[in-house]
Amino acid sequence: MKRFPWFFIRNFVSLQSKAFNFYENMRNLLLILMLAISTAVGAQSAERLYNEGKSLYDKERYTEAVPKLKASAEKGHKKAQYRLGRCYDKGYGVKEDDQAAFRWYLKAAQQGHAKAQYQVGKCYKNGEGVEKDRNKAFLYFTKAAKQDNGKAQLALGKCYLKGKGVAADRAKATMWFKKAVKDEQDGKEILQELREEASLGDEDAKLILSLIK
Repeated sequence: MKRFPWFFIRNFVSLQSKAFNFYENMRNLLLILMLAISTAVGAQSAERLYNEGKSLYDKERYTEAVPKLKASAEKGHKKAQYRLGRCYDKGYGVKEDDQAAFRWYLKAAQQGHAKAQYQVGKCYKNGEGVEKDRNKAFLYFTKAAKQDNGKAQLALGKCYLKGKGVAADRAKATMWFKKAVKDEQDGKEILQELREEASLGDEDAKLILSLIK
């Protein structure tokens, strides 16, 4: 009686297994490639929508800008998320809605957008669209201030000056005040506003000006 050729069957099974693995690897590679292409196309689309929306926003054509900004924001574009937050915050092209403004600011802030981080800090500080929370206000002011946002630096200095959300520390307050007034983008405006407030008798403004001399 002849012995059954198990050797050939084992080889055949091994070849089938290798072929299946090769097919699976190629299928996974193709899926990854398709996902990468889809992501790139989506990012380009989000950027295009943002640019179109911002152009309309800058022309104060807010009603036309909002749909484009929203479409871009929903795709995860952080600048669009921030700009859409501004629309809800100010009632530009939409009904003013503090909660919606906070949600969009927060989405942008969580992606590291400095202006959005400052706005989230303000929302927590003032209880606009979210419950007041001095600790979280301090946290977001810090995030934005460390990215050289002048308005956040001023707000952070006030936190240290008043001991809100952090232990009072006049030296740190002074450091952040000085950074704020030297900020390239907002420094002159900040200093001018402090001077105007001081001239109207605002004691905090007077103190801040005395600290940055």
